[in-house]
Amino acid sequence: VGDPPNAPSPAQRRGRRLRLRKTMLRRGVLQRAAAQLGGVRAPRAALSTAAAVGSLSDEQTAVREMVRSFAENTIFPVAADHDKTHAFPWGIVEQLGELGLMGTCVPDDRGGAGLDAVSYAIAVEEISRGCASCGAIMSVHNSLYCDVVNAFGAQTTNHPDPASFFQTFLEPYARGAKVGCFGLSEPANGSDAAAASMTARRDGDDSWILNGTKAWTTNSIVASGAVVFATTDKALKHKGITCFVVDTSSPGFSFGAPEDKLGIKASTTANLILEDVRVPSTQILGREGEGFKIAMKALDAGRIGIAAQALGIAQASLDVAAKYAGDRTAFGKPIASLYAIQLKLSEMACRLEAARLLTWRAAAAKDAGEPYSKHAAMAKLCASEAATFCAHQAIQVLGGMGFVSDMPAERYYRDARITEIYEGTSEIMHLVVATNLLKEYAALDVALPAAPTVGKVGHDTATPGDEPSLRSAAVGGG
Repeated sequence: VGDPPNAPSPAQRRGRRLRLRKTMLRRGVLQRAAAQLGGVRAPRAALSTAAAVGSLSDEQTAVREMVRSFAENTIFPVAADHDKTHAFPWGIVEQLGELGLMGTCVPDDRGGAGLDAVSYAIAVEEISRGCASCGAIMSVHNSLYCDVVNAFGAQTTNHPDPASFFQTFLEPYARGAKVGCFGLSEPANGSDAAAASMTARRDGDDSWILNGTKAWTTNSIVASGAVVFATTDKALKHKGITCFVVDTSSPGFSFGAPEDKLGIKASTTANLILEDVRVPSTQILGREGEGFKIAMKALDAGRIGIAAQALGIAQASLDVAAKYAGDRTAFGKPIASLYAIQLKLSEMACRLEAARLLTWRAAAAKDAGEPYSKHAAMAKLCASEAATFCAHQAIQVLGGMGFVSDMPAERYYRDARITEIYEGTSEIMHLVVATNLLKEYAALDVALPAAPTVGKVGHDTATPGDEPSLRSAAVGGG
């Protein structure tokens, strides 16, 4: 998985962050941060409202331009090599940390950039456009580790010194000096998150003993910290699950063998194995028994990140297909002039833009403090399917060149497939959308009109205004 970089000294870190802040302020990237320094805090909701209708604020546009430039110049040129060697991109992770992108939404005083969710979605998309593995690393680290520790570490009632807690389990992660992971799935359960078999047994008043295995864990092996969920009371079922943050160097904590995956090969995936791992009570996130609720909230936010990753793959697929179609000639003219190719490019672009608007809508709702579970599921569902579709069509446009590693289309095809699986399969996304939708209709408490009376098929017996019911039309009437 490669060797971690030498950790810079605290003074070097402060110097880098100061230079970065000056650069970003000069380029207009952190206008809200400048307002904070002047004593005026720009409202988050105002930053997000535009994203709901498809436009971006000046700050969000500047973030997009900066991250796009970084991805095109630094990440894309080495993405193929990382994919072939399966090497964890430590150098890129360090630079992401210096840019504030390993703690995008974490407050500045805890080591992060303090940006909004829309900016985060934009950043993940641009990084994933350069390399989907880097997008996966960044998304899981931000959404499922840093944001969970930031949100629920503050709620623990057991820690006598919250500042030291965040200095240990958040600040170095938000700066990119360490990488975090999220352990929810297990060998015997994936979508059924409430069936956690990892156990946590109380040992005295100040610690717990954790035993069990977590599976399919992104960023494992390289992670220094892990958010894990364990059953503290089986009788309470999902209400008996508690969330812990665990130092992976703890005695009894180990990693399984790295998985040899179809795609996102530069990211590490392996089991987390906990054998009598002692965890202090001060490392509970939230409160005892709130683990399932924390997991669901984390996954809602994580789906915005995975939707953004899928957008990056879809955009990269469209980029390579459109460029190749313009350069490749057949029958004496560029294949881009052929209707069959234009149809593919058009449908790729339509699906991509629709998914992007859904993703920004979900992120805007999160920023505004509105419920966003349904929109996050919609975004993840549509963006992941758009990624798979666009990657497939890109290979069709490239023909034989799409099937070889000389071109990146085959890598996009492999990378896209996971986006329909992790952090909730497409089938689970449909379930989340439908469940929320039906709750919304039930809350309206509006009676639907009764189906009208219909005469026999073949006879003009229906009175004016009568229309066939859907059921009658479906079965042929009568």
